[in-house]
Amino acid sequence: MAKGYWIACYRKISDPDKLAAYAKLAGPAITAGGGRFLARAVAAQAYEDGKLERTVLIEFDSVEQAIAVHDSPEYQAALVALSDAAVRDLRIVPGA
Repeated sequence: MAKGYWIACYRKISDPDKLAAYAKLAGPAITAGGGRFLARAVAAQAYEDGKLERTVLIEFDSVEQAIAVHDSPEYQAALVALSDAAVRDLRIVPGA
């Protein structure tokens, strides 16, 4: 079974306080669901259409697990806290 990865690339952060509130809820929801944070930082370099904004990479044991955590009530509550504070691209992809 292939591992699953969340890749979140932030395009714009308009409210750092809401982002912090989201992080307080999202982090525990993700780790409780088996997610392991591999990277959480502003990009060191961006190419093509990339942005020098926050990027997050999270590993799960499977794609199904990653989707289940995203769709969980705990993570959905974190998204409510995030609201319109950020524009981002979140993808769940299988590992090679």
